[in-house]
Amino acid sequence: MTYTARKPPLARSSDQLRAQIPGWGVDLDPADRPAFPQERYDPDATGAHWDFPERQTAHGFRERSIEHEFLPPVFGTSAPLHGVSGAVRRFAYARFSEARAAHWLLLLGADRIDSTGAHLRSLATLRPDNPISETGIRAELTHHGLSSRRGNRVDTRHQWIDPVLVAGPWVVGATIAVKAARRIARTKARATDPA
Repeated sequence: MTYTARKPPLARSSDQLRAQIPGWGVDLDPADRPAFPQERYDPDATGAHWDFPERQTAHGFRERSIEHEFLPPVFGTSAPLHGVSGAVRRFAYARFSEARAAHWLLLLGADRIDSTGAHLRSLATLRPDNPISETGIRAELTHHGLSSRRGNRVDTRHQWIDPVLVAGPWVVGATIAVKAARRIARTKARATDPA
């Protein structure tokens, strides 16, 4: 069982695995392991006084992979799920295994939803987000950003798309806002025009 000191039984015996998988179990003998004789299996030496650790109490929903029967003994509570992004994350954890791309794509989409909501909320504050300084565009011009990108660097392959990824969402958002403002202005002008 997971979270206990004892290993779960193998579905197939060591002899069966060795016969079916070439090279399986080459380090099964502790004497063949590089860590031997330092490595030893002695659960009593850990000081653990339990066979199954005491579990943290869950208050409300906490996301859990469907591969696991229950939550781990200790888990974080500092960032509970909320809003639309929380609903997407709940769906990803409840529906898809962590081995499925859909699981991770949904989590990525939830992150984008969360960040978009945070940007929109910042516009309602006295100090809204500043995309010029907070996305690093200003530092690219004032702190040798362009000159430091020359030379033998491993990240040169994706540099061409970096401006698109960083500035693209802001440009799209600004374009949508301008078009919406123009449409509202035209609608008001038609409503007030007597002809």
